[in-house]
Amino acid sequence: MMNASIGLRTRNMIPIFLVYILFPSELGLFQFGSSLGINYGQVANNLPSPTEVVSILGSLQVTKTRIYDTNPQVLTAFANSGIELIVTVPNDQVASMMNPSQSLQWISTNVKPYLPATRITGIAVGNEVYTTDDDTLKANLVPAMVSMHSTLVQLGLDSYIHITTAASLAVLETSFPPSMGSFKPELAPQMSQFLSFLAQTKAPFWINAYPYFAYKDDPNRIELNYVLFNPNNGTVDPYTHLHYDNMLYAQVDAVTFAMARLGFGNIPVQVSETGWPSKGDTNEIGATIANARVYNRNLLVRQLKCEGTPVRPNQKLEVYLFALFNENLKPGPTSERNYGLYRPDGTVAYNLGLTSLSTASTASISLTSSASPEKPSGIRVDSSGTKLINNIYRSEKYDH
Repeated sequence: MMNASIGLRTRNMIPIFLVYILFPSELGLFQFGSSLGINYGQVANNLPSPTEVVSILGSLQVTKTRIYDTNPQVLTAFANSGIELIVTVPNDQVASMMNPSQSLQWISTNVKPYLPATRITGIAVGNEVYTTDDDTLKANLVPAMVSMHSTLVQLGLDSYIHITTAASLAVLETSFPPSMGSFKPELAPQMSQFLSFLAQTKAPFWINAYPYFAYKDDPNRIELNYVLFNPNNGTVDPYTHLHYDNMLYAQVDAVTFAMARLGFGNIPVQVSETGWPSKGDTNEIGATIANARVYNRNLLVRQLKCEGTPVRPNQKLEVYLFALFNENLKPGPTSERNYGLYRPDGTVAYNLGLTSLSTASTASISLTSSASPEKPSGIRVDSSGTKLINNIYRSEKYDH
């Protein structure tokens, strides 16, 4: 997670004559855990054992989690738990993964022995690589991913495990309005290469998105209810006329448009990290227990509804909440050590009501839904829910 967010900002706009985006739909009902994941960070010296963690996740009915390494104790503890697990190649090991023999050794050591009892479904190669200052690491990322995918094919595991990486929202040059989403020009060549890999392997684009940072940086201009998913008037994209009642969905759709500008409109976007700190330093405005409770609870209610974003209303948005525990050894401001739903001793950091949410009806919860967009000229929605956005053109600057 990086303390870098792009919320409601203005940039010089570039004209786009034609953008085609085809939106897949998903049918059927989903269980609570099917679209909700939780990040299980371990930068601490006082956490419960991995076996206890599995029990905690089971009590929450969470079926997806992500770790930032390949801790063998964790991989062993998750065996036969039914919980899907994403593992990570640390940034300092990315370069070695370009070597096919090193890639084979890594997967043969850290993944294959634990299958199928431990349901490893994804490998994140590095984390927020494209917003580091290491140009060599950025250049090595896609070759490393290609090498690792080839290894999965060699081992017959490519149908079960996808390869991707999580990007910070700071890869965007423009994020508002969402239809003007674009990547930073200096990253465009590398992003094109990365997106081509995702398209070929049918892997998702992972984004670490934190509306909290946008609010903290500009609390006078950004409405708190908008970033907390509370009822609010929201905002309308002036070019698509889609209504947004929360910032997270707007950020996700900005990424979708940014990919479309590079010619990749069909790649699904998933939120690999989002959350809200329950404590912060005096200058970390909004980092409170009350706001953390509201943000995370409202987000989970949206997950219960299997919502999509306004651009992709029929494709449920998969989200990984950050994080399961407060991590006392994380560097940086106080907030970095206070994103957890739980304290290290296993007690809740604040009463979120996760268990009751997993079984209770949401009918009595009054929240504005953003999954029913307007249908202005230039946007056509067919009976199956597939949306085609085209002829988005403007040459003027947009100021919010």
